Amino acid sequence: MQQVFQYFTQYQVNYKNEILSGLTVALALIPEAVAFSLIAGVPPLVGLYAAFVMGLVTSLLGGRPGMISGATGAVAVVLVALAKSHGVEYIFATVVLAGMIQVLAGVLRLGKFIRLVPHSVMFGFVNGLAIIIFLSQLVQFQTIDAAGASHWLTGTPLLTMLWLVGLTIIIIVGLPRLTKVVPASLAAILTVSALVIGLGIDTKTVGDIASIKGGFPPFHIPAVPFSLETLALIFPYAAIVASVGLIESLLTLNLIDEITETRGRTNKECVAQGVANITSGFFFGMGGCAMIGQSLINISSGARARISGVVAAIMLLVFIMFGASYIEQVPMAALTGLMIMVSVGTFEWASLRTFGKMPVSDVLVMVLVTGITVALHNLALAVLIGVIIAALVFAWENATRIRARKHLDEAGVKHYELFGPLFFCSVQTFNEKFDVQNDPVEVVIDFKESRVADMSAIEALNKLTERYHRAGKKVHLRHLSPDCRKLLTRAESLIDVNVLDDPLYTVSGANQIY
Repeated sequence: MQQVFQYFTQYQVNYKNEILSGLTVALALIPEAVAFSLIAGVPPLVGLYAAFVMGLVTSLLGGRPGMISGATGAVAVVLVALAKSHGVEYIFATVVLAGMIQVLAGVLRLGKFIRLVPHSVMFGFVNGLAIIIFLSQLVQFQTIDAAGASHWLTGTPLLTMLWLVGLTIIIIVGLPRLTKVVPASLAAILTVSALVIGLGIDTKTVGDIASIKGGFPPFHIPAVPFSLETLALIFPYAAIVASVGLIESLLTLNLIDEITETRGRTNKECVAQGVANITSGFFFGMGGCAMIGQSLINISSGARARISGVVAAIMLLVFIMFGASYIEQVPMAALTGLMIMVSVGTFEWASLRTFGKMPVSDVLVMVLVTGITVALHNLALAVLIGVIIAALVFAWENATRIRARKHLDEAGVKHYELFGPLFFCSVQTFNEKFDVQNDPVEVVIDFKESRVADMSAIEALNKLTERYHRAGKKVHLRHLSPDCRKLLTRAESLIDVNVLDDPLYTVSGANQIY
């Protein structure tokens, strides 16, 4: 029992904040889960059950206390085609398989590769997500006519929606200046709900979207044929769901790390997300991943431990089983105002100051990732494209940094002192540094300020030494770092040169890049 207590209290815990934050998140989860269910083409309860299971399991097992998981739009967009073509049972099977892939990623410790995401991509991801959260709230200012067409609200309904949303925002912004006893988000929801119910104001409520009434999610093995044909059908969807879920979860984890100035455990989070998705698939859930909006609501409300996530999941289930009639009366204006403030808080306003101060390539990557995120609503694809472009820019810039200082010693030996990495992008510039025909019979290539990085570099050395060999000249390599020596040793059949040992030389940590 003592170990369980320590597990939940590994961070300094304010129980009031944890419980109230969890309640706020539970209220905010409902319209999101319902909306994502409709996007995926499954019943609303499938999204709500996913939010409950994902939130509970990741709060208990995850690598980032305070982070909230549930049904998400990124996963819903992937599953919608499968739901239309084969039905909800195949969704459950896909989610289970996706969870297995995520667990495997965590066991193989692949979570560390999130470090490859540069800050410019992170800024673009966060800003794009903030814009998506804001734009997704505009639908609450629309109505659907009998023919199924959407129209913007006008007249009294529009004014009612505007002032209720405005009141919610005022409370969220102003209440913390007066008191922090109660989370401002929860106080805003309760206050606006009380006004709407007490005064009988006619406005859109949670119940107008869909009924959330249900029971405890039953255990259910997906009713699909256990065959290779089924596996071939669902595996591509499962692989995309797994990758999208991990990318969004680990980026959210990094963002929460920055806000709280603590360090989450990426591989543990991968395993937790996988276990949560597996469990979700067996309990009528559509799966999901970390939710940056709800996570920020939780953190901004003062939550730092696992308790808030557990409370949010349990309260969501309580609402589904016992409080549906009450929660369905909550006005959408209150939740819309809350999510608008989440979008404002999510946007990295500091990123706007990078224009004209940071490298143009970084600014362009940030803007590109933001644009792709908003245009395609595909966070994983936007991040992947951003990482690829940032990597290519980095490679190109480093390709131009290779230099060679040349001199002849007293013995008539010509020395080439290289500066900068030798890799696939810098090979052409490297070859241009040498004058094989006019060089003396003995040449030393000094790698003290350089390194052999990849196969292209080895092949470049091989071709260079062949040119010197055909010219009847000898090449020595000097000051190779241990990792470079290891590469050349493995390629011994390709390169036949003398490697000069220098017993006085020790490769510094700055020169070793693994």
